[in-house]
Amino acid sequence: MILDKEQLRKNLDEVIWNIEAARISVSEHHIVKLVTVAKYTEVENIATLYELGQRAFGENQVQQLRDRMKQLEELPLEWHMIGRLQKNKINNLIDLRPALMHSLDSIELAEELNKKLEAKDAKMHCLLQINAAREETKAGVSPEAAHDAYMEIKARFPHIHLKGVMTIGAHTQDAKVIQESFETTHKIFENLEKEGATVCSMGMSGDYELAIKCGSNLVRIGSALFKEA
Repeated sequence: MILDKEQLRKNLDEVIWNIEAARISVSEHHIVKLVTVAKYTEVENIATLYELGQRAFGENQVQQLRDRMKQLEELPLEWHMIGRLQKNKINNLIDLRPALMHSLDSIELAEELNKKLEAKDAKMHCLLQINAAREETKAGVSPEAAHDAYMEIKARFPHIHLKGVMTIGAHTQDAKVIQESFETTHKIFENLEKEGATVCSMGMSGDYELAIKCGSNLVRIGSALFKEA
């Protein structure tokens, strides 16, 4: 559904206001980046959000990312790959050169990605995905394995530039359990900062304020930006 500009402005203002309030509760020096999850919306809404000042957009599927980049190629948008990457789509993603790939979820995927990046003489900025909630339905390395996996990827795969970590909050209504999954990830992030990690990507439309209070500096928001009046 195409939303009018004023509704999108209202939604964006509300999200930014909430991000600011959460950010300042941590520290006035804590900077948080907003990536719009565009998968459920029309290209017209993306273009309007660009007019309103939003620059970073993420897609869950390589095909959708390619289509959106083509449809909006006149706009200088920053595109992120935020969904699970299938190995047979790696070459397609490399050709799109996303600003950041959020979902590097295993050593095996890193190995395959590095091999194909090397063949194309390319590099890619990535986040290591951590399954902090230990949910079988979610991808990612376990919290216990995360530090070693990060170091192994850094050491073995020179075409991958790790920028930090990503997690999806626990799938529950229990805020305490969600908070624990964020705190677990942020602790890992803090230990990796000395290795050059700068991005801690946590928080979506339902839990981004809590994620920021737990230390997230990148939130991925879709439905909160595209809701009707």
